[in-house]
Amino acid sequence: MASTLINDTFLRALLREPTDYTPIWLMRQAGRYLPEYNATRARAGSFLGLATNPEYATEVTLQPLERYPLDAAILFSDILTVPDAMGLGLSFAAGEGPRFARPVRSEADVARLAVPEIGETLGYVTDAVREIRRALTDGQGRQRVPLIGFSGSPWTLACYMVEGSGSDDFRTVKAMLYSRPDLMHRILEVNAQAVAAYLNAQIEAGAQAAMIFDSWGGALADDIFQQFSLHYIREVVRGLKREHEGARVPVITFTKGGGQWLEEIADAGVDAVGVDWTVDLARAKSRVGARVALQGNLDPAVLFAPAETVRAQARAVLERFGAGPGHIFNLGHGISQFTPPESVAELVDEVHTASRAMRGASHTA
Repeated sequence: MASTLINDTFLRALLREPTDYTPIWLMRQAGRYLPEYNATRARAGSFLGLATNPEYATEVTLQPLERYPLDAAILFSDILTVPDAMGLGLSFAAGEGPRFARPVRSEADVARLAVPEIGETLGYVTDAVREIRRALTDGQGRQRVPLIGFSGSPWTLACYMVEGSGSDDFRTVKAMLYSRPDLMHRILEVNAQAVAAYLNAQIEAGAQAAMIFDSWGGALADDIFQQFSLHYIREVVRGLKREHEGARVPVITFTKGGGQWLEEIADAGVDAVGVDWTVDLARAKSRVGARVALQGNLDPAVLFAPAETVRAQARAVLERFGAGPGHIFNLGHGISQFTPPESVAELVDEVHTASRAMRGASHTA
C-alpha cells in the first residue's frame, strides 16, 4: 500500500527533523463539534454503529480534513474496542458514556481474560484503516496526510474494565490495585499484549504513526504510576512494529496529568510525548532534550474565546516551544463537543502562519 505523502510534515516533526512550519492535528478532531459528524452518526444509528462500520468511520475521519488543512488524520474509533473484543459487552447509553455489561472484578473474571484474536474480533478497525488510506490517496498514489492509529494504554483500559464505566475517583480499580496487585498485574499484562497486537494490526493495515492514550495515568500516585502504567506502556512499545512500507512508524504516548513524570515517559522508547496544558513547553523541552518530540498543548477551553484570543494563545504555545525541531501542535486534551468550528479554523491558520514566520525569523537572525 506504499504511497507518496504530499504532506509529511507531521511525521518529520515526530522524528525531530526540520520542518517548514509546525504541524497541527487535534485529539478528537473527528467528533461531535462538527455538524457533519452528527449527521453521519444519525445515519449510523448509534456511536457503536458508527465506529464499527468502516465506511462511516472513513467518512468521519475525513470530515475535519475537508474543513481544515490539518497535517494528519486519525482513525475514527474508540479506545474501548479492545476490552469489548475480550467479551466484556460494551454499550453506550445516551448521555451516560460507555458501560461494560461484564466488568472484571473477581479472580475468575481475571482468569477468563485473554488476548483477543485481532483479525476475528477487530477486523472492522483494520478494514477502516485500509479504507481511510485509500480515501486519502489520489489516483497517482499521492496521499494527502499521514494516518494515525491508536489505542488506550493498558492502565486506562483496565480502569474501564474494572470500574465497568467511567469514574470520578477510580475507587474500584484502585482498591484492586492496592489489595490484589497480582490480579491487577495480570489484567495489565493481558492488556499490554492485546494493545501491542492491536496497534501492529493497524500498522500493517496502513497506519503510519501510532498513539497510546494513557488518559487516566495521571490519577495514580507517584511510584504507582511507574509500576502500573508506565511499565506496561514500555511493554507495548517494545512489542510494536517500528517500520512498515519502508518507513519509520513513530510512536506517541500521552499521559494526561503526567507532567511530573515527563523524563521517565520520554525514556519509554517512544518518539514523542504528548503533554497537557498544565505543562510549560519551554521547560518540558529543556527536560527531555533531544530524546523525543513534544506534542501539545493548548488548553481546549481557549477555543471558546474570541478569534484574536485563540490566535494569541496559539502563538504563545509556539513561542514557548521555540523554533527548533520536534513540536507537533495539539490541544492539551481532546476537543470539546461544544467548540465552535470557526475557532478551529482560526487556530489551524494561526499555527501554520505564525510558525512559518518564526522559522523565517530564526533563519535571518
